Amino acid sequence: MTSLADRVTAFSAKRPGVTALIAGGLSATGFKPLGLWPVMLACLALFIHLLWQAADRRAAFKIGYLFGLGQFTVGLNWIAHAFTFQDSMPHWLGWIAVPLLSVYLAVYPALAALAGWWIGKKAARGDARLFVTILASTWVLSEYLRATLFTGFAWNPLGVIWLGTGVDQLATIIGTYGLGLIAMLAAGGLWWASHRAWRPAGLMLGGIVVIAALGFVRTMLIDLVDMPSPGEPDRRPAVTIVQPNINQNEKYDLKLERENFNRLALLTGVQSAGPRLIFWPEAAVPAILDMEPGWRARIAALMGQGDIILLGGDKFHFKETNGVIDTNVLEGANNSLYAMDAQGRLLGRYDKAHLVPYGEYLPMRPILSAIGLTRLVPGGVDFWPGPGPRTLDLPGAGYREPLKMGVQICYEITFSGQVVDEADRPDFIFNPSNDAWFGTWGPPQHLAQARLRAIEEGLPVIRSTPTGISAVVDATGHVSDSIGHHEQGAIHGFLPSPVTRTIFSRGGNVIPIGLAIVLLLSAVAIARRKS
Repeated sequence: MTSLADRVTAFSAKRPGVTALIAGGLSATGFKPLGLWPVMLACLALFIHLLWQAADRRAAFKIGYLFGLGQFTVGLNWIAHAFTFQDSMPHWLGWIAVPLLSVYLAVYPALAALAGWWIGKKAARGDARLFVTILASTWVLSEYLRATLFTGFAWNPLGVIWLGTGVDQLATIIGTYGLGLIAMLAAGGLWWASHRAWRPAGLMLGGIVVIAALGFVRTMLIDLVDMPSPGEPDRRPAVTIVQPNINQNEKYDLKLERENFNRLALLTGVQSAGPRLIFWPEAAVPAILDMEPGWRARIAALMGQGDIILLGGDKFHFKETNGVIDTNVLEGANNSLYAMDAQGRLLGRYDKAHLVPYGEYLPMRPILSAIGLTRLVPGGVDFWPGPGPRTLDLPGAGYREPLKMGVQICYEITFSGQVVDEADRPDFIFNPSNDAWFGTWGPPQHLAQARLRAIEEGLPVIRSTPTGISAVVDATGHVSDSIGHHEQGAIHGFLPSPVTRTIFSRGGNVIPIGLAIVLLLSAVAIARRKS
């Protein structure tokens, strides 16, 4: 009787392209919200097998492209949901936009496959172990290029599948892209096992089990150190994180303005435990905070003495002529985060630096506007990018004077190695977000990437979103408290402590990229020595 593995092998030999497309689509279940990482590894093992059997460079490129097309189309399905909030565009256009974006993004795994096959076949000379090492290295390099070229799109890197397995703690050294390298090597171990190459498969998979065990031990030890001793008060800064569950189509409705604010007010409450850090979501209120003292007073009335509130709001830039500002002519805006005290004084502002193309600005606006293309977010004025990561000082709020806060607004948190001001490192990162656009798959994927930044940097991350998922993430990437998607609520607790600065936070992406290049060159050198 023919086994399932034999049937898959026979089908893949006849239809390698179709097999790659299906495997790519199934592999997306390894990402959140499903998190089926064993399925991802099995699909990657099949992908490696298809490449190994590829007859030429064209076939290798095609296999990589179709695998990527399947993975991105399924994994990014949440983008289609965003179009339901744009009445100037047909909502069904979202289901075309997802595969169109995937058509572009699939070029990166295709290039990884082509380079891996070409170098592997030329250099490995039939050595399956060297072939997998070379392919894993080219995959890492392609993911880094995807995150940096043409404004970059760093969503769903392969390494995110390791969250919660213990292997994720290795990101403290090799970062997210390094975790992707481990995933590809693990898939290679499965492939070797399917060909009864037990010794290399056992060494690879056994090594990953050891890494996972060490990772779990690390998280347990850090959790024990961060918790106060029994009977002692918790001296960490008190926090209140608000999730009002206000949908995107309700946020700017003038008829709902009072109701929306009342939700925020009710959930914020007035705690008697002392000064708090209060976290509201991105674009929490429809106010120009630096120009509307009435709004600041309204918010300050909710706060206790010593409280500091962190909330999103736009910073508008009007036309200025000879020192005279014309508030009727808006030239641009920043997507900003404000810190405000209980007297309504603005303590600092952070401007989002990594903007979303077609969401917050229109590339080549004069050309694209002329042919009728507009960005997804309504409006005729672009957001302007801020200067990049910076640290805000929050006086009188915690265990050190002043408490230092890094900020990454929404999408920015996905960019590994680009979230902290290295000249003035913070004690934690605040990630105010608006995931109300993102359907059901987007919010858990967004949270997953915020957790990776916490592990990489050794810093806790606080997330507040209008509709979820809001969370407290400790410095090991563990979610200590959260509010689910489309739930209304507030988290009242304490800010987790940072850990000793990680190796990755010192070296950044030079480490995983350097590791990939070293492995690639070493594999080629070993193959040449054998020949």
